[in-house]
Amino acid sequence: MNDFFKARQTQFAAYATVYIGVILAVLVLINFLANRYNITFDSTTNKRYSLSEQTEKIVKNLKKDVTITYFDRSRGFQGARDLLSRYENLSTKVKVNYVDHEKDPIKARSAGIRTVPTTLVEAGLKRDEAKSLTEEELTGAFIRVIKDAERNVCFVTGLGEHSPDEANGSGMSAAKEVAEKSNYKVRAISLLEKPEIPKDCSVVVVGGPRKDYPETLASTLKIYVETGGRALFLTDPPLQGLRDDISPNPELWKVLNTWGVKSSDDVVLDTSGAGRMFRMGPEIPLVTSYEAHPIVRDLKETACAMPLSRPLEASGTVGKASTEKLFSSMANSYAKSAMGLKGEIAIDPAKDKKGPFVLGVAGTFNTGQPNNNGRFVVIGSSSFAMNAYMNFGGNRDLFGNAVNWLAADEDLISIRPKDPEDRRIQVTNRQMRVLLWSAMILLPLAVIAAGISVWWRRR
Repeated sequence: MNDFFKARQTQFAAYATVYIGVILAVLVLINFLANRYNITFDSTTNKRYSLSEQTEKIVKNLKKDVTITYFDRSRGFQGARDLLSRYENLSTKVKVNYVDHEKDPIKARSAGIRTVPTTLVEAGLKRDEAKSLTEEELTGAFIRVIKDAERNVCFVTGLGEHSPDEANGSGMSAAKEVAEKSNYKVRAISLLEKPEIPKDCSVVVVGGPRKDYPETLASTLKIYVETGGRALFLTDPPLQGLRDDISPNPELWKVLNTWGVKSSDDVVLDTSGAGRMFRMGPEIPLVTSYEAHPIVRDLKETACAMPLSRPLEASGTVGKASTEKLFSSMANSYAKSAMGLKGEIAIDPAKDKKGPFVLGVAGTFNTGQPNNNGRFVVIGSSSFAMNAYMNFGGNRDLFGNAVNWLAADEDLISIRPKDPEDRRIQVTNRQMRVLLWSAMILLPLAVIAAGISVWWRRR
């Protein structure tokens, strides 16, 4: 028996058994960890295959279970997994189901599925459909099912404000779309018939009035904020002689002054030349300098366009209100009187004030009631949120972040999902010929020559 255990074959078999056991244990452990922790690395320059910060905030902080059900033919599942598995890997509260509507028509019919592909997001009794298989739509569906209370963004209309229902260049339908993707319902309200803010308005937007607000209407907005309301004021410099004149609106500015927000009747002009790259003149200053406020802290790498802006001033603490600046124009900017500004714009460094100038201010009003302070944001340009400029740089994010901060939805404040970056290689005809000869002729000939050389030496 001792000879059996001392035999070389027995020792070899024992070693082989141990080695095989160790290898199998390692493989089992690797597969277990791979199934439990899916770790990937995105090497693309714009992180095209990574979820945005906004999505990570929402999914990682889930308080309830969320189920994603993807309805399609089986051959379409793999393409959907590329995106849906990223959500599943962020939180154990996310579960993804794939349903072939042809093999399981009863389940598809009971869910009301008529066309495929369709993606449903469910949390408890709430269900919402992502209109397309993109991160922006899927994250929007997440927001809609996990938020309990109905939230409304109300745009004031009646005195020349931009309308959220107009799709032309001067309308704000794009701003309405941004708010709706964060699960807000958007509607226009008129304070002329009844100067009272509806109680269901989570945020009120004053979108660039061209006519003066009467004292009663301005007082209504003041009372609203000072009793815990949230308001976004998009203001413009008083310009005359244009197709649509813009009035100074003294009563509205009296209200803003009482909260520590001041302004002159100037228009900010940017002489840095940065806007020329985007075919923009000096009347459209670009913003690249941001403060640490939650509204703008994630916009550090993004420029915003502020057409026809007026300079603002944040006075800090004034009575029960406290203000702080959000962003400023570039150093090579000047403030010129907007009154009577016509034709060619000429800067006079000896007379005109030199920047940078504050163009955005955020503030709070202490109501004395816990968790019920009023909030307000004042931006010196309403045009930045118009459809004509909404897709420039960080304008969409700035508007969306301002609304989310006002509504106390800080978990939604971040850069929105990214669009795929166009990284096509431009090749000339000469370069194309070089690639053709190299790939189809020179490289195969080199391989053949190497093979002949090896054969010859062995021979």
